[in-house]
Amino acid sequence: MSEAHTIVVRGLRKVYRSGFFRIPFVGLDSLDLAVHPGEIFGFVGPNGAGKTTTIKILVGLQNATSGEVQLFGRPHTDMAAKRDLGFLPERPYFYEHLSARELLTFYGQLFDLSGPALAQRVEALLERVDLTPFADAPLRTYSKGMLQRAGIAQALVNTPRLLILDEPMSGLDPLGRMLVKDILLEEKAKGTTVFLSSHVLGDVELLADRVGLLIQGRLQGCGRVEELVGASIHHVDCAFRLAGPVELPGTEISREGGLIQVRLSPEQVDETLDRVRASGGKVIQVLPARSTLEDLVAQEVLRSREAGP
Repeated sequence: MSEAHTIVVRGLRKVYRSGFFRIPFVGLDSLDLAVHPGEIFGFVGPNGAGKTTTIKILVGLQNATSGEVQLFGRPHTDMAAKRDLGFLPERPYFYEHLSARELLTFYGQLFDLSGPALAQRVEALLERVDLTPFADAPLRTYSKGMLQRAGIAQALVNTPRLLILDEPMSGLDPLGRMLVKDILLEEKAKGTTVFLSSHVLGDVELLADRVGLLIQGRLQGCGRVEELVGASIHHVDCAFRLAGPVELPGTEISREGGLIQVRLSPEQVDETLDRVRASGGKVIQVLPARSTLEDLVAQEVLRSREAGP
């Protein structure tokens, strides 16, 4: 396996057994994956697809049934590799009696940070996640969004070369999401590799250089968003202010006074605009709609359900 990749996964398989008869359930099925240095890699899929299982194996919280995982060209169990890793789980748990400053100091000490260097790092992180005013309040008094920001800070305390984040936008308000997106882009600019699992697909589409789509434990696609969803326009929403009766194709969305909104196929747009202008009407809006990552995930989930196990 090459050190040219930050994460390399080959043939990763995880089988769970449950119940009295130990019935097997395949959580991951021969997963192959490679994440490049310095990229933001989005890892998406529906609930139960195996995303969190993959992440737990990457960071050493679960053992795979079979397969091979490397971080920075080393086995993922190598402590030298783990020292360059920052991790935020989906449901982080912190000692509630600690303050955010104490929490970050504790995690910094686990990475052998100490003295003025640790104190400076803690203060910089508190400021970066906008928790300085609450730095000495116990975590039990924090909202879910504040705890999530504290979790982001602890994942950064060791200045990691690789960030693995499981649902980092969970519980955040719009300002909190904007703050975390800014942090991730800053980390990317520094050369940090970010492995991002999230159900907030609009954020993944905005941030990720490449995306892996996992469904029922299998990787259904991997690449740049535009490669996966395509760049074709599947419909165009138009708004017109009409001066008189005009026959309009497409599907009417709304009509209020002289303003009408219609949804057209790409092939209908030119002729419709010509008709409206010829009648003395005015074109208010022409908004092309392309497929999104959310559309892709929904389509693949439905396809997998129709196909069955």
